[in-house]
Amino acid sequence: MGFYAEQVVPRIVNVACAMGEAGELRERVCAGLAGEVLEIGFGSGLNVPHYPAAVTRVDAVEPSEVGWRLAGKRLAASRVPVRRAGLDGQVLPFPDDSYDAALSTWTLCTIPDVAAALREVRRVLRPGGTLHFVEHGLAPDENVRRWQHRFDPLEQRLFAGCHLDRPIVGLLTDAGFTIAELDVFYEKGAPKPMGADSLGVAVAA
Repeated sequence: MGFYAEQVVPRIVNVACAMGEAGELRERVCAGLAGEVLEIGFGSGLNVPHYPAAVTRVDAVEPSEVGWRLAGKRLAASRVPVRRAGLDGQVLPFPDDSYDAALSTWTLCTIPDVAAALREVRRVLRPGGTLHFVEHGLAPDENVRRWQHRFDPLEQRLFAGCHLDRPIVGLLTDAGFTIAELDVFYEKGAPKPMGADSLGVAVAA
């Protein structure tokens, strides 16, 4: 990774992912989390203020040193213990059946081998464990999808590998999850190709 991806992109994401209705969506996706939670793509800790009281611990997977440093104040103020416990969502250093729940917010767009990462999340969840997710991806409308396919190469260059057109629900079901809750919508204030969101809960068998 070069200077731009390592030093600049995490700072852009820290600002951009706190804008608009992002806080409200983080509150929604974190609702119902409980017990020991794995968060992939922890970033700068923007979810920390939204962890419910029922969460006893969060293990954070985050490759970016800059992102982890930016999380400092949020971590210091957190009522939930958070530890940095991994660097790569594609290879999780945890035993099978380790967690009650997992959390992913606008992360699956960027992981290079997203199928491997979701298989790993499913592996470390206890049977019946839940993955809470809000992700942007392939839009429900064909005309928007065409623009996503056109813009995707530029998006990847500007945001360190971020994809606009990944089929989020299909990726989850292909990894062995069952979708228990799902809301598909366009994020308020965002261009439709960049703001086609899926928010829900997926259950590990």
